[in-house]
Amino acid sequence: MSPTPRELGLALQTNKRPGEYAALARRADDAGFAVVTVYNDLWYQPALPALIEIAAATTRAHIGPSCLNPFTLHPVEIAGQIAALDSASGGRAFLGLAAGAWLDSLGIDQSDRVTAVREAWEIVRRLLAGDERGFEGERFSLPLGARLRYPVERRDVPLLVGSWSVKLTAFAAEAANELKVGGSANPDLVSVMRERVANPEVGLVFGAVTVVDEDGGRARDLARREVALYLPVVAHLDPTVTLEPELLERLRSEGERSAALISDNVLGRFAFAGTPAEVAEQAEAILDAGAARVDFGTPHGIDERTGVDLLCRSVLPRLGVA
Repeated sequence: MSPTPRELGLALQTNKRPGEYAALARRADDAGFAVVTVYNDLWYQPALPALIEIAAATTRAHIGPSCLNPFTLHPVEIAGQIAALDSASGGRAFLGLAAGAWLDSLGIDQSDRVTAVREAWEIVRRLLAGDERGFEGERFSLPLGARLRYPVERRDVPLLVGSWSVKLTAFAAEAANELKVGGSANPDLVSVMRERVANPEVGLVFGAVTVVDEDGGRARDLARREVALYLPVVAHLDPTVTLEPELLERLRSEGERSAALISDNVLGRFAFAGTPAEVAEQAEAILDAGAARVDFGTPHGIDERTGVDLLCRSVLPRLGVA
């Protein structure tokens, strides 16, 4: 999964019926999307069943979760899931790891997130490689002789780290193939993250809510309602954007009921929204700024299948992918 110029990904939410993932993924794979990924968000379906379905429906795209976390899924289980996906896809899997979000409502101890993610990757890496020497970490361990008791497709898989944080970005610079900045469509942030990563071999991936429609205003209206739910979480993480505290407080307390307060300018920093030409222009700005890939995130359109179709036939060709 080495980063290449003008690489594009399709990111799906795990809220669908069986069979729906395959149809969307097949369309994306045929159109030339380099990656099809699914979220592993709290309260939605786990990523693996959808990814296995996607693996069977595609032949070219790399596939993986964006992202698993070591707090709700033990690293040994992460290793097993990614090994199963890599086998099902014929060696096209990647692993997305993150610290996770909104987990405080479960009473989960998320202290020292970097250590947890780092040790999770170490355990996954050792199990895939067949390293039976054991491991003793601060959060996780493997007993001597521990191994996966089935054949694996590959002894290593590419790692994507999802994070805005300085410390996890530093870990990504050491260990990952890619760093994904989720919830941003801001080209001004690319150079900031590039400086933080400080490793040119690590590709930067930017992904956010995407709504494409022939009626650009209608697309932006829906995107505002989607962005209203996460803007209070990510806005302060972007040092190139300053938002009024009153706006963020309204969004925290009222959610999408205050979505109309989000201006087009602010919306364009945190979502891809508008006509196919407008969405393509946004993505091109991210790629031109130095990102390796843009992941177009859910819900894709007023109707998802129509939105994905517009991305495939009207956005990708404008970006040199056909």
